[in-house]
Amino acid sequence: MNLHDITMNESLIDFTPITMQIAFATLFVLATILISQYLGPKHKSARKSVIFECGLDSIGDARSPFSIRYFLVAILFVLFDIEIIFMYPWAVGFKEIGWMGLIKMLGFLFILLIGYIYVLKREAFEWDR
Repeated sequence: MNLHDITMNESLIDFTPITMQIAFATLFVLATILISQYLGPKHKSARKSVIFECGLDSIGDARSPFSIRYFLVAILFVLFDIEIIFMYPWAVGFKEIGWMGLIKMLGFLFILLIGYIYVLKREAFEWDR
């Protein structure tokens, strides 16, 4: 065996836990689907075949306009959620980045706070208007 074969075997051993996790996850999903096919109830009826949304019968046209506030709140939720995700690496590496990292994060939070205050002033979170 030469050095290349030894390093190749070691690198394959490093991927063993990941490969096992992928295999177990795949087997679990397939087993769950197959078991539910055999153990689940199989009562078919015309009512079960009807398309529904949220358990209620559809009323009116599905293309009726929504209030822009719904979309605004959804976009703001995604925006603030993504901003929070940026804080995880900062929290994990807080000791390594020191005071300069703290100052930069406070600047980031200040900008985020300005955006939040702007949204509050515009009354974007008010539903009764």
